[in-house]
This record gives sequence, C-alpha cells and structure tokens, in this order.
Amino acid sequence: MSSITFFTSVQDQLQFIEGRIREQAGEQHHPDLRSALAHLLSSGGKRIRPTLGLLVGNMLGAPEEKLITLGASVELLHTATLVHDDLIDGALLRRGMPTLNARWSPAATVLTGDFLFARAAKLAAETDHLPLMKLFAETLATIVNGELTQMFSARGVIDRDNYYQRIFAKTASLFEMAALAAAMVATEDEEMRASMKIFGYEVGMAFQIVDDILDFSGEESAVGKPIASDLLNGLVTLPAIYFAEANPDDEDVLSLPEGGWSDTERVQRLVDNIRRSGAIQQSMDEARQAIHRALKALSYAPVSAERDALEDLAKFIIDRKI
Repeated sequence: MSSITFFTSVQDQLQFIEGRIREQAGEQHHPDLRSALAHLLSSGGKRIRPTLGLLVGNMLGAPEEKLITLGASVELLHTATLVHDDLIDGALLRRGMPTLNARWSPAATVLTGDFLFARAAKLAAETDHLPLMKLFAETLATIVNGELTQMFSARGVIDRDNYYQRIFAKTASLFEMAALAAAMVATEDEEMRASMKIFGYEVGMAFQIVDDILDFSGEESAVGKPIASDLLNGLVTLPAIYFAEANPDDEDVLSLPEGGWSDTERVQRLVDNIRRSGAIQQSMDEARQAIHRALKALSYAPVSAERDALEDLAKFIIDRKI
C-alpha cells in the first residue's frame, strides 16, 4: 500500500510543521545546534506521528494553527528521544545515516537532546491548553521511565508484560499522545477523545511490534541499522519471546537471562532459528490484532476523507517494509 494514500491530504500542513521545527534552532542559538537539527531533519523519517495528529484533528475540526504547533511539538519530542536512545544504545546508524553521537561527543549529544525536549515543551505550551501540557509532561515521564526500566531491568528478560510495558513507553505512548492531543484541541466529547486515544495506542503498539519483526526479518540496507540490534543489546522482543515460549529448553534461549545476548555467535544462531520458526508470523498476527482494535475504535469517528486516511495509515503500519 502506498504511503501517499494517507499523506496526500496533509502534505501542505506537514510542510508548515517542518518550518516550525526548523525555526526552533534560530539564529540566536549556537551554530552547531542549527547544524545538528538540520542533520536530524535530513535523516528522513516518515512523520507518521504528526500525520496522525493532523488527520485526527482535521477530522474533528481542530484549529489548523494548533494542529501545526502540536505536530511540530510531537515530532521534536520524538526526535529528542531518538537522539538519547542512540546514545544510550551506542548506535552509529539510524535510517542508514550516521547518528548524532557518531559525529559528536556524548556530552554534546545529550545537550542537543535536552535542547530538543525544551523546544518541544515550548511548542506544546503555545497551544495555551493546560490539560494538553499535562499530557505532554506525563508522556515524557513515561518515555524516560521506560528508558530507565529498559536500561536497568530488561536485559535478557523473557517476559510479555515487561515487553508490552517497554513498547508502550518507547513508542505507543507518543502515538497515543499525538491522537489524543489532536482530539483535545478539537472537541469536548470525552467518548470521542477516548476513542482517538485507543486508536493512537493500538496503532503505536502495532508500529513497534512491526519494527521488532523487521529487526529479525528485514534487510539491513532497508531498515537502516544492523539486523538483530535489539537482541545484541539484550532486549528480548516479541519474535524472540514467541520462540522462547515454544522452545523453553533451547540452550540459546536459556542463556539470555545469564547474559548470552552478548555472545554474537549465539545471537546469530538464535536469530536464524527465529527466522525459521513461526515466531515472526505469530508476532505479525498480534500486530494485525492491534490494528483491528484500532479500526474498531476509529469506527466511532465521523465518516470523512480523514477517517479513510486514518484507516489507510493503520493498514500501512503492518504492510511496511521499513
């Protein structure tokens, strides 16, 4: 399915969002900050989170200026989390391009991420909507708490609840925020807001599950980072969990809680076995179930071109290859 299907109606608004993002490193700031932001923006990205917010807001009649401000805030928050993620993970590539920490010192990378968090918060405040500011702060706290959990109590852990909590914090919380925030500036209808929150949550969970599938099944040149990078960092994602549940006595599975993920030969063998098993298909089935729940929540929204585009976005999540 072509991504153009759901991007088409918001192309102009996305350009305005890009402009608002670029404004955040204005002439008064350090030139290296401007250079860093230009690098981060040029590294690609699907802009799915601001697109989600735009489509929800347009569907429900939100003021365009608030949606553009929100979209820029959400994308900057997302970008800031990627900067810190890459530093924490020691990643040198993202989307096939050098990460910021591959070019800069850890201290400079952290400070750049901090700057982006601050500018994202400033944009969120420009909506003049106090409940939305609270939502922004709660989402940021969820993301940071998830990173700490992942760093200190997730390595080698084979546990579904741990996994679902991690991917909510890492990914779905921001999708949830994008959809809910757009609904909050559009309508006072609490049921509609709740439906959009569910839609964002389910799409976000599916998005991360598919990312985790591609970490095993994708091609490095397409995914833009080394294959099985999560497992090499000790993070046991859904395909590995399905494989472990079906093969509890596998010696490579048994080694994971004891640090076996640091053995590249062992990890490669485990990856090969996961690819040959039904674990990837089981994981994709779970992603499809999440999208089914998202579409059910979307059925409460008004019939419109935007609702059709949101359906296309949801379906694209499980059809994508990158």
